Amino acid sequence: MTTIRRFSTEDLFRFNNVNLDELTETYNIPFYLQYLGRWPELCMTAESANGDTMGYFLGKSEGQGENWHGHVTAVTVDPAYRRLGIAQHFMSDLEQKSDKMEGYFVDLFVRLSNTVAINMYKKLGYSIYRHIYGYYSGEEDAYDMRKALTKDVDKKSIVPLPHPVYPDEVD
Repeated sequence: MTTIRRFSTEDLFRFNNVNLDELTETYNIPFYLQYLGRWPELCMTAESANGDTMGYFLGKSEGQGENWHGHVTAVTVDPAYRRLGIAQHFMSDLEQKSDKMEGYFVDLFVRLSNTVAINMYKKLGYSIYRHIYGYYSGEEDAYDMRKALTKDVDKKSIVPLPHPVYPDEVD
C-alpha cells in the first residue's frame, strides 16, 4: 500500500535513497525548507507500508497575468518503485491544484538526456515549449515542457518558441 501525503521537514532525514539517483537534483536544506514554508500544499511524498520513502514532489506557483502557473521543481521516484504511477499522481495533483489557483499552465525543466522522463511527460500531455542551452550547471541542455490548464482557453502558453534560449533568458 502506498500513502501519498504532504512532504514534511522530517522527510528530509529519510529521502536519501531517492536522492541517490543520478538524474535527481539534490538541493541544500534551506532550499527544501523554503518550499515547505511557501508552498506546503504543493510538496508531497509517497511512502510505502513499511515507511520507506518511495518518491517525492516539490512544486510552486509563480508568475503574473497570463504567466501565472504551477511549476514542477522536483519529481523523483526511487528506482525500486518506478512504473507504479507515483510520478503521474504527483503531476496530476499539481495540475489540479494549479487549475484551482487559476493558473494558465504547468511547466517543468527536464534534461535532454532523460528520455524516459520526457516520454512520460509527453504521455501526460506535456509538450516541449523551448530548448534551453546549458540549463544544468552549464553542462547539459534542458527542455521547458508545458501543459495548458483550463484558464488558457486558446492554449497560448504552450505555443513552442521557434529558437533555443539561454538560462539568463528564462523568466
